[in-house]
Amino acid sequence: MIAFITVSGLGILISVLGVINMTGNISSIHSYHRHRVTQENVKPFGKLVGLGTLIIGLSMIVFGILFFIFEQTNIEALAVIAAAQLVVSLIVGTLVSFYAMKKYNGGIF
Repeated sequence: MIAFITVSGLGILISVLGVINMTGNISSIHSYHRHRVTQENVKPFGKLVGLGTLIIGLSMIVFGILFFIFEQTNIEALAVIAAAQLVVSLIVGTLVSFYAMKKYNGGIF
């Protein structure tokens, strides 16, 4: 139960951060990336990074829910599905964010 609350709470926090970034407020993004984005690209950059962050946050919420159901029912397929969707979503979300950094900053570092 504590794992469900922790993972889902973190997922909600990350999702809110993603939505904030998608509105064009990129203040939560590392200063290195904020300073390298031109003013006209702030909105599209924020949307893409926010989308990647939102994907990661929502996947954590889904993971928490599926793992909670697994703990209640002991259906092992739910644990496998939860872990698989989390890994895939983490990869996709990270790639979307890295794409935005590459496109609007010229690189991720």
